[in-house]
Amino acid sequence: MLPKINQFLFLHVASSDEEEAAVEYKSRIADIDGEELHIEVPILEKTGRLKRLFLGDEISAYFVTEEGVKNYFNSHVLGFKEDGVRLVRIRKPEPDSITKVQRRNFLRVAADLEIAIKMANQIRILGMTDDVGGGGISFLIDGKWPIKQGTELDCWLLVPYRNGSIDHSQFKAEVVRVKPLESGRNQVMAKFSQINDSERQRIIRYCFERQLDFRKR
Repeated sequence: MLPKINQFLFLHVASSDEEEAAVEYKSRIADIDGEELHIEVPILEKTGRLKRLFLGDEISAYFVTEEGVKNYFNSHVLGFKEDGVRLVRIRKPEPDSITKVQRRNFLRVAADLEIAIKMANQIRILGMTDDVGGGGISFLIDGKWPIKQGTELDCWLLVPYRNGSIDHSQFKAEVVRVKPLESGRNQVMAKFSQINDSERQRIIRYCFERQLDFRKR
């Protein structure tokens, strides 16, 4: 499903400032012209502050269907248009680049990604994931570390994309299960307890790209 005229978009704008990158803005699709979406200037609903965009700004966005399914995609600013009000021209996503995610049914994929973990007692651990998804992760660590069910973790996940770029996703996770392995390591399964939509979207984008790779094999 592609976004439609008058549909609301919720978006984040790429920024080197982590606080700014985490801010979610709201916009409305005013028009669709060929390969472009023309959207209203994004606004921060809580304050009414408008977000000034510039040519080339990278955007991660989602729209929500009537069934409550979030449809994620990435885009960038192509330019601007004056049509009574100022509109922002962004690239319309390709249908197969849109990731559809139902809140209770996040896509999960097998993945070996580096993850850095900090526990409440300041213990810092490096591990490798064995699967990731929009709702949580599973990772492998040395069995000596005192992680058990209910442990809260601060996590930084290295997220590589098909185009060669690398991102990081930061979140808090709660350990759901710890499974000892014959190798002496533990498999830790955790769910996200606190994660910004922009951080979750990075993981979902990775999962979607991995799924496309699997389909092509």
